[in-house]
Amino acid sequence: MNNPTELTLDAPIEMIPRVGPKAAKDLAKLGIRTAHDLLFHFPFRHEDYSKIVRAADLRIGEQASTKVQVLMVENRKTARRGRLITEAIFQDKSGSIKAIWFNGKYIPRLLQPGQWVYLSGTLEKSYYGLHMVNPIFENVIPNQETVHAGRLVPVYRVTGNLTPRIVRTAIAQIIHLAKDEPDWLPDEIKIKRGFSNLTQALRDIHFPKNNEALFRAVKRLSYNELFTAGLIAEQARAILDATLAPKIPFQEEKTKEFVAGLPFKLTNDQKKTAWQILQDLQKPRPMNRLLEGEVGSGKTVVAAIAALNNALAGYQTVYLAPTEILAAQHAATLKKLLNNFNCRIALLTQSRYEINGEKFSRKEVEDAIQIGDVQLIIGTHALLQSSTKFYKTGLLIVDEQHRFGVEQRKKLRSKDSPDGVPHLLSMTATPIPRTLALTAYGDLDCSVLKELPGGRKPIKTTRLPREKRLQAYEYVRQEIKKGRQAFVICPLIDESDSLGVKAATKIYKELTEELLPDLKIGLLHGKLKSDKKEEIMEKFNKHEIDVLVATAVVEVGIDVPNATAMVIEGADRFGLAQLHQFRGRIGRGEHASECFILSETETQETLERLDVFVNNHDGFALAEHDLARRGPGQIFGQEQSGFADFRIANINDHDLVSRARHDAHEILKNDKQLDNYPLLKKYFSRFNFETHLE
Repeated sequence: MNNPTELTLDAPIEMIPRVGPKAAKDLAKLGIRTAHDLLFHFPFRHEDYSKIVRAADLRIGEQASTKVQVLMVENRKTARRGRLITEAIFQDKSGSIKAIWFNGKYIPRLLQPGQWVYLSGTLEKSYYGLHMVNPIFENVIPNQETVHAGRLVPVYRVTGNLTPRIVRTAIAQIIHLAKDEPDWLPDEIKIKRGFSNLTQALRDIHFPKNNEALFRAVKRLSYNELFTAGLIAEQARAILDATLAPKIPFQEEKTKEFVAGLPFKLTNDQKKTAWQILQDLQKPRPMNRLLEGEVGSGKTVVAAIAALNNALAGYQTVYLAPTEILAAQHAATLKKLLNNFNCRIALLTQSRYEINGEKFSRKEVEDAIQIGDVQLIIGTHALLQSSTKFYKTGLLIVDEQHRFGVEQRKKLRSKDSPDGVPHLLSMTATPIPRTLALTAYGDLDCSVLKELPGGRKPIKTTRLPREKRLQAYEYVRQEIKKGRQAFVICPLIDESDSLGVKAATKIYKELTEELLPDLKIGLLHGKLKSDKKEEIMEKFNKHEIDVLVATAVVEVGIDVPNATAMVIEGADRFGLAQLHQFRGRIGRGEHASECFILSETETQETLERLDVFVNNHDGFALAEHDLARRGPGQIFGQEQSGFADFRIANINDHDLVSRARHDAHEILKNDKQLDNYPLLKKYFSRFNFETHLE
């Protein structure tokens, strides 16, 4: 490996040998702009080509390397299809081996007869005879370590015209800079946990000598990420503990009156969770609680109890919803729940300005909010960016928002209020696995609603093969005849040939023209304007639409009790937790419901994964399954998840997660300012400590 001495960790990637402008542009798309960024672009796997054997000892189906000499190499067209392939013959003293590359017309420029190379790949037998297909090769240079072949070979995430070979070559030019990265992890932890130093870990994550070295590197670098997450969570808790918040006294009589007036009985989980929240509200420091609730478990009623106590104490509650549709739905629901308690409710979105369901101008609604004439303000996150001024905010309720910080909370604070920042209650219908809660949400107190209200009938779930797809739509037709309604869920808005997924627009056309032409079909997706979305959902709520074709916009909160059927097209494109959210849109009334899932791909792995969903109605179990197989981004959606910081850590490693969190707690407990750990303090200072909510 080369060692360009003029490079530093801060060097732009354009300075790295053999990284041209095109490669630099593609690397920038991956967030790699400096040598430091590249050093921390970890491989997602290693191909094991470390076993080096004679050409005669290569075995079919076995990954291995061989040190051989080039005999001949040429591009030629196959006789059967006229396809251009590159063919080469190599030999050593034991015998010869053939290699074939598809799309490798440049290879004859790289391989010359007489040249010695390491050839790494898997031996196969096919129409072309016994050969390696698309093997990796690298010149044999005496006393120089290989990069691409004959070793554990790192494979990297790429984009554009990048290849793992280009990335490997670039990293090989800067791997010597690993010694310049400060090892901020305290020595006492490295000794206690038996970790290698950071320089060695960085070298071994890219170019390990063996599997043992790779294992040690993964363990050390994973711990770094989990320990950092633990420090951030501990620091966030410390910030909250030192922050003032209004004390909201428990209004026992009014709360009992509210509960007694409900048309249903609270579940034990609802009672327990509501009491946890009410206890938090009585404290002089901000509540920071996450309420996880199974689909349909009744989170809104719990939120209403908190909002009622807050209003009775003279404070306003701001309730943020992810969409205008959901904000309007919450306003209608909470108006019914709080109707007897003189709690005026404002709905303020881009297109709707209402107080207690009555329309006003935006200015009239904002004026009422500013003077404290309304006790509950419901809207989207645009509320925080608008000119709206609040009277006295005591509680913020955030629905399905995956990151929320102290700065946003401060925006709700009255400039003249001495009472501090509002309490926060964050709610999600996406269950969070235990290890994910400990790492990404470690600064939150968590409450869980698993118990569903009585009277709910289980939703039957059926996976149909492609050839039986029409059975699902026949079931939909029969349900519509009974006076029910249905959802059809699609993963994309527009057709994508590359993914082969049936898009919402195409399904809508197919249903209206061919499959269900006599029914009233609606189309809902994220690219529609807000007022159009509102209009379509209003029609669906009023049963002016029989079947609603929609994208993931219906994932959370849409409540239409008359909907009893759902067809999910392209179900293999969704995570299990997301499929569970969709399924929760039906079965909310008194009638039996059924959900059909249809897959574009029907590999054994895909079908096994979907069958986990078919046979399991526990959202927490499904979320754990998603996390184990596909990572946190699959649960929340990659753009929203905020967990890309875990480049290498496996948060299913319960032991390592627990150890990292314990060590972070112990370090900060004994040295809150990290004065005894200057390297750690400097590293830690780069983080902006804003307490987030789910």
